[in-house]
Amino acid sequence: MGDNFGIHRGPPTKKPATSSAVTSSDGSEDRTQGQILSDFLVQLEDYVPTIPDAVTSYYLNTAGFEASDPRIVRLISIAAQKFISDVANDALQHCKTRTSNAPSSGHGSSKNQQAKLSKDRKYTLTMEDLQPALNDYGITVRKAHYFV
Repeated sequence: MGDNFGIHRGPPTKKPATSSAVTSSDGSEDRTQGQILSDFLVQLEDYVPTIPDAVTSYYLNTAGFEASDPRIVRLISIAAQKFISDVANDALQHCKTRTSNAPSSGHGSSKNQQAKLSKDRKYTLTMEDLQPALNDYGITVRKAHYFV
């Protein structure tokens, strides 16, 4: 799906200070900011995020936020999905660097064999990798005192 979670964004355009519409180099008028927002809201209604709207609504309500517009809930679901995806990706990068820095137990294995093994390798999300990834976002995770 990519980084935009299925929502197509057109090429960036510059908005002139005197007009609400954007004029391209050939003189034709491009879409205004209102039209872009309108298109985004239509695409938002059709998109089904990984985190269901009911789950997002529940946690928003427990936090004291009541949204009457379902598009707001959908937008927050997409933002939460993006945040979780970023944290998981950062944890994967931590795991890869940790395992690549670890001494290999191969007995004279070549770099080609190691590259093939790393390509076929499956990774497991552990607290050892998740903790520094969350720390990058300002979330501190500590083990409970009875696990230390």
